Amino acid sequence: MSRIGKRPVELPSGVSATTSGQTIEVKGPKGSRSFTATDDVTITVDEDAITIEPRGKSKRARQQWGMSRTMVQNLVIGVTDGFKKELEISGVGYRAQMQGNVLKLNLGYSHDVNFEVPEGVTVTSAKPTEVTVEGVDQQLVGQVAANIREWRAPEPYKGKGIKYKDEYIFRKEGKKK
Repeated sequence: MSRIGKRPVELPSGVSATTSGQTIEVKGPKGSRSFTATDDVTITVDEDAITIEPRGKSKRARQQWGMSRTMVQNLVIGVTDGFKKELEISGVGYRAQMQGNVLKLNLGYSHDVNFEVPEGVTVTSAKPTEVTVEGVDQQLVGQVAANIREWRAPEPYKGKGIKYKDEYIFRKEGKKK
């Protein structure tokens, strides 16, 4: 029995869900999202909850059961609250600013890095050393944050670079004389 899969996904007020075949579409105040499950699970929608059940007792059906329930839960969270990743920039002269749909990053290179923000994600920079990535799709928000971080990942000696707000950078001691 999947401990995750057997719990139903609660639908908060203002959120509606519809199914057609193996595709479930969830609509809420922040937009609508859809997910297509494999044929190994059955999705049923009640008035206030969504339940996922495996079709059969095969290993694949049990694997897809918990994963499908988590994907549906992420749809519901996305259309109600949304997802958010916060990045911190540390280093002398390192800064970020938004110019229209482009995030302009000064990261110690000989040129500025212009990061084009994809559709479906909002990137804001309240301070020059903080960047916030928000959106409805958890995968897209995480990927955009990872792409921004990739431009200058934090280094272990001084900690300079772009890091997630809750990330711990393992620091190394420098060379001894």
